[in-house]
Amino acid sequence: MKFLKQVGDYAKETVQAAKYIGQGLAVTFDHMQRRPVTIQYPYEKLIPSERFRGRIHFEFDKCISCEVCVRVCPINLPVVDWEFNPVSKKKQLRHYSIDFGVCIFCGNCVEYCPTNCLSMTEEYELSTYDRHELNYDNVALGRLPYKVTNDPMVTALREFVYLPKGVMEPHDLPANARRAGQRPEEILAQDQVQDLAQDRAPEDIGNKE
Repeated sequence: MKFLKQVGDYAKETVQAAKYIGQGLAVTFDHMQRRPVTIQYPYEKLIPSERFRGRIHFEFDKCISCEVCVRVCPINLPVVDWEFNPVSKKKQLRHYSIDFGVCIFCGNCVEYCPTNCLSMTEEYELSTYDRHELNYDNVALGRLPYKVTNDPMVTALREFVYLPKGVMEPHDLPANARRAGQRPEEILAQDQVQDLAQDRAPEDIGNKE
């Protein structure tokens, strides 16, 4: 009986192994029918999406040292160094810095800034050999990023969701090719037309009566 039990367990394990191998091969065969997503970086780079949360840009002249960005940050990351100006009786900013080695790029500081002195950029290449170089001061934060589309040494490719309808390959795509779906301003204009039509509907009913 012990021998039969061992044979049964071995057969059960064999069936389970074959099942797992079949599941793995099914995933492999499924990916063989999909479009390739690999790009030849750094010679090719994807154009970041419209709401991409990259390196934060800071405008020194707009900051009022309110420290709202510090309070809404989950890790209290921004360092705001200010002093009180007795003449103007207002805070005067001296230094501002963000350590991108710790930042989680949640965008809360940008969202809640009352003067819009913070904004997200499309810069994502922040790698350095020294992690202390990731601590950007107000001068480094004020530097505008270089757009991928303006780099003559790089082939800029669109992401799949920004390709025209029916197009699966971003290479050799005209720059003025329209993406699939409606743009935000078109959706807004369409909603305004519908709201205007709904506002006029009761007036038409009253005129008929």
